[in-house]
Amino acid sequence: MQDPALAPQAHFEAAGERERSAPERLFTLKDGDVFLVCDAFGDVHGVADGMFHNDTRLLSRLTLHLDSGPPALLSSAVGRDNVVFTANATNHPLAPLGAVDTPEGVVHLERKRLIWQGRMFEHIRCMNYGQTRATLLLDFRFDADFKDMFEVRGQARAQRGRRHPPAVGRRGVRFEYEGLDGAKRQCVIAFSEAPSRIDANAASIRMELEPGRPKDLYLEIGPEDAPPPSEQRYRQACLLARAAMRRRLRRGGRVRSSARLFNAWLDKSRADLALLTTDLPSGPYPYAGIPWFSTTFGRDAIITAWQLLWLDPGLAKGVLTYLAETQAGEHSSFRDSAPGKILHEARRGEMAAQGEVPFGRYYGGVDTTCLFVALATAYMERTGDRAFLDQIWPALLAATGWMDSFADSDPLGLIRYEREADTGLLNQGWKDSHDSIFHADGRQPEGPIALVEVQGYAYAAYCGMARLAAQRLDRERAESCRRRAEQIRAAVESRFWMPDVGYYGIALDGEGDLCRVKASNAGHLLFVGLPSPDRAQAVMRTLLGSEFANGWGLRTLAGDQPRYNPMSYHNGSVWPHDTALCVIGFRRYGGADAVPRLLSALFEVAVHFDMRLPELFCGFPRRPGEPPVAYPVACLPQAWAAASVFGILQACLGLQVDGWRQELHVRSPRLPWGISELRLENLPISGRRLDLVFRDAGGRVMVLPGRNEEQGVPLITHT
Repeated sequence: MQDPALAPQAHFEAAGERERSAPERLFTLKDGDVFLVCDAFGDVHGVADGMFHNDTRLLSRLTLHLDSGPPALLSSAVGRDNVVFTANATNHPLAPLGAVDTPEGVVHLERKRLIWQGRMFEHIRCMNYGQTRATLLLDFRFDADFKDMFEVRGQARAQRGRRHPPAVGRRGVRFEYEGLDGAKRQCVIAFSEAPSRIDANAASIRMELEPGRPKDLYLEIGPEDAPPPSEQRYRQACLLARAAMRRRLRRGGRVRSSARLFNAWLDKSRADLALLTTDLPSGPYPYAGIPWFSTTFGRDAIITAWQLLWLDPGLAKGVLTYLAETQAGEHSSFRDSAPGKILHEARRGEMAAQGEVPFGRYYGGVDTTCLFVALATAYMERTGDRAFLDQIWPALLAATGWMDSFADSDPLGLIRYEREADTGLLNQGWKDSHDSIFHADGRQPEGPIALVEVQGYAYAAYCGMARLAAQRLDRERAESCRRRAEQIRAAVESRFWMPDVGYYGIALDGEGDLCRVKASNAGHLLFVGLPSPDRAQAVMRTLLGSEFANGWGLRTLAGDQPRYNPMSYHNGSVWPHDTALCVIGFRRYGGADAVPRLLSALFEVAVHFDMRLPELFCGFPRRPGEPPVAYPVACLPQAWAAASVFGILQACLGLQVDGWRQELHVRSPRLPWGISELRLENLPISGRRLDLVFRDAGGRVMVLPGRNEEQGVPLITHT
């Protein structure tokens, strides 16, 4: 992910606004291609927040004051299922009614809000707990700036489209913008009752509150006109949104433990993944993260689906189907595309449509194509889905054809990148910030660059394709893929290994010189099983040492390296998904005891972030009694971070499904720290559902059948 490089999330005091002296917590809601980010009051201020649709900010301001002043906040939260945001507030002393003030703290203001089918539905309830009638004036301020997501992120534009004058009606306002791309975009704000005063950017509604009797107001905001807001419309939207969320949450298997707080983390992670997953015509697809990356990203979705593959293979199928459908078929320097490459990201805003940025469909990810093939092979081996293998086989051949092309230009056969246009990404691995790849003396390497982890992904892809080709009785292709896998493995071992350090360098530059930098990238080689056992052990020892392991996770860059900065995006911060891939690799090479330890560390991080793992956090060392330090503009929620708990949990349990043989294998299972029992429910295997119980038995972990009678799957345990 590119560093958003945005202003901090804090919204500081502006004219007529509340004073804020510290970064403010933001809340998110999403349904389909619409999401909303607001503060704890439910307000939107037009900084890094708003209501967005298809990479365009529709609503850029929405504030609610009581009698021209801010309410006093009591609490705010998004429900466990991520559907409804609720803010509770009360009044400061209200304006005099005759000679009597309404005292402070007698009027309760409750705001409930959800997103459903492209619209925001809000229910505002006011209750007077005083002894006398209170007159309350609700003052709304609103605006719609129709900024493209890249403008919100700070990119300047030479020209914008035309904003039409707002159309003010009796019960609402309609904003309209005609973009340079010719598309007309609207934002319609409507109230359930006519305001006493309304203009282009403000509305006031007077409420007479009798003691003990609530009064309700309904508000809707969307990209088009709709019937007037009402209690019935709000309730129906709420019911339908909750039902849709329940369907998403029921996909795949479920994990429960003996620990309430650990269950809360599991539940929140699944709810975040359900929130981020959009049902496309091709199937479910996890959008990368809110707010900056709420769209289809190839790499993020693949890693997310891979970590969830053991629990929910349907997500991987949806990801693979979409990426096969959007596979590049032509060469474009502007889009960094070539036949066979897999999508990096897709944007639908005005700037992408106009070609001001190349991200309408952008293919500048050097690793995504290799990861696509590797996930496809992992999915086939998890499910034994031969029909789907036949369906995407042409896409797999095109992807490996692109990978094969490097053997013609590079004697080592390594997968390399170098952007073809200045508008593209300078660095095209998962660490794609401008300063993330460098030499040990701080120099910027010249391209084309071969990243160490990308060679690992290519190795996994070729090994997997060899097995799939053998399944299809294509012996010639199977042997060709095995040779390419071995060629890449040998090149990594001979050219990336630093014997004096006992670690792999991060990259080879265009001259063939090694960037002798210790970064977490090398840990991904363990995830795919490329290194020899002795070198894997050396990498594991280094990653578990204090220069990488900061007590909360694994840093992206060792603390003794040049450019190390624990507050940076990629040079010393901790990314949960990165830690997870390394930890899964530890299990592969016999480091099973390290898995529960790092799972526990990430659990404690989640506790400090309201049971969510952020996209990343700062890499400062853990101090007694102090929480992890937040990265100020990290996405929260973020798909591959939310999926990390499930990837590491599979490594903990040592669980593997053989879809070809319809067998379940468990090897030397471990339980997370503090957990005495863990249950798997409705684990899908070849059309059947399996329940399992993992139970501590005096230091050993017993594996027992669960309650589900529809078992019929051989369970093979290995000690």
